[in-house]
Amino acid sequence: MKRFLIGVGFAVVILISVLCIRTFSSFEAPTEVTSVSINADFTQCAQHLSQAVQYQTVTFQDPGRIDRDEFISLQAYLETTFPTVFATLRKEVFGELSLLLTWQGRDSTLNPILLLAHQDVVPVSPGTEENWIQPPFSGIIIDGYIWGRGTLDMKSGLLGILEAVEALLKEGFQPKRTIMLVFGHDEESGGIYGAKEIAEYLHSRNIHFEYVLDEGGLISEGIITDVADPVALIGIAEKGIVSLKLSVEAEGGHSSMPGKNTAVGILCKAITRLEDNLFPANMEYAEQLFAAIAPEMPFFNRMILSNLWLFRPLVQSQLEESRSGNASIRTTTAATMISGGEKENVLPVKATAVVNFRIMPGETIPSVLKYVEETISDSQVEVEVLNPLMSTDPSPMASTSSKSYDVIRKSILQVSDEKLLVAPYVLVGATDSRHFTGISDNVYRFLFNRLKPDDLKRIHGTNERISVKNYEQTVKFYYQLLRNSQHL
Repeated sequence: MKRFLIGVGFAVVILISVLCIRTFSSFEAPTEVTSVSINADFTQCAQHLSQAVQYQTVTFQDPGRIDRDEFISLQAYLETTFPTVFATLRKEVFGELSLLLTWQGRDSTLNPILLLAHQDVVPVSPGTEENWIQPPFSGIIIDGYIWGRGTLDMKSGLLGILEAVEALLKEGFQPKRTIMLVFGHDEESGGIYGAKEIAEYLHSRNIHFEYVLDEGGLISEGIITDVADPVALIGIAEKGIVSLKLSVEAEGGHSSMPGKNTAVGILCKAITRLEDNLFPANMEYAEQLFAAIAPEMPFFNRMILSNLWLFRPLVQSQLEESRSGNASIRTTTAATMISGGEKENVLPVKATAVVNFRIMPGETIPSVLKYVEETISDSQVEVEVLNPLMSTDPSPMASTSSKSYDVIRKSILQVSDEKLLVAPYVLVGATDSRHFTGISDNVYRFLFNRLKPDDLKRIHGTNERISVKNYEQTVKFYYQLLRNSQHL
């Protein structure tokens, strides 16, 4: 017994030693702080964004509902506001409204870089207009904020890129590496007629980008629990997306004489099976985020995240308690639409539902379809892909050890006026960048939006706004990134 206790004690000492070593062994490498000096009037920059917000470049699911005149007017405004950009860069138009601008570099042997932004915005939900503190397309600047639809998603990126390029051109800056800019017009409906067309065109020219940068990442302030400092999240991949239509046909008739199962009942059982049998968790990608933020967390949390080999089940259970946490570790299942029946006392002949899946890297559309069919396990339920054109597999994973990732990280830190952590993560939404994964090994997602928990609901929601100071940093970020990228 004595030897046993000594052995147990020795094992405990070893375990504690391993935990402590791993807990204190991970620190983010420091980056030299650089004061970013740009010759720009930021009061005027804010006015430019304010004006751009006033163009109602709304994208609907039905392309026929797009108001082309609003997009054309916005583009005319941009050409007037940034004359040096449009006089110097070569402009090509795709899908009638999407733009490709090329700033030719001095060395044609170097791979170009690509910055993405989109011109379109989502509609304002009918009936919510009165809930806006400022009118949704006013672009009004008040109390240090620019208000309106698109200030966050993502005319701040569109205008920020143009402000940076205009400033560089006026300084006489000549890039060594070619810079391309893509400004899609239908990102909010999948980018099928804009970014996708441009990506296919560039692929046909055998262009391979050193890196691609789109929206998708952000600077989190107080969103990640127990991390005091803001965290700049760089998206290194994004989930895929597919919506499956479930259909059930059954015998109709009068509701007073129903069969054992109605079409609606069979369909509801199928949905319940899917919600009760979630896709398995995959912690692989969340672990990269944990590795970056763990050094700045309180000791206990840091010890847990630094030793996932031991605490993985505990961390997984905690993540599953929140919507965002759960979405970060598995393919999600969301029943979004259901229909069936015409009258309360008539048995429906057919009932349908739509279930939306955001696909985790490692899964594919076929594997999701197979999982759904096996989980429902009912031949009465027909399963089909609702909209193949809008469906995509998850993107490939970009490296966090590439020079491209480092230059984005470095530019973020140089622009910030306070201590920041930089961490990789998997984007749960979808961006135009997914169309470009075939022509670059390094596709990243980050927009210099500083968001607190209450700000997340402003994206695609009510009272969208960006602070004037935040927008100034957005311009500086693109400016510094373009300068730094010439040394890749």
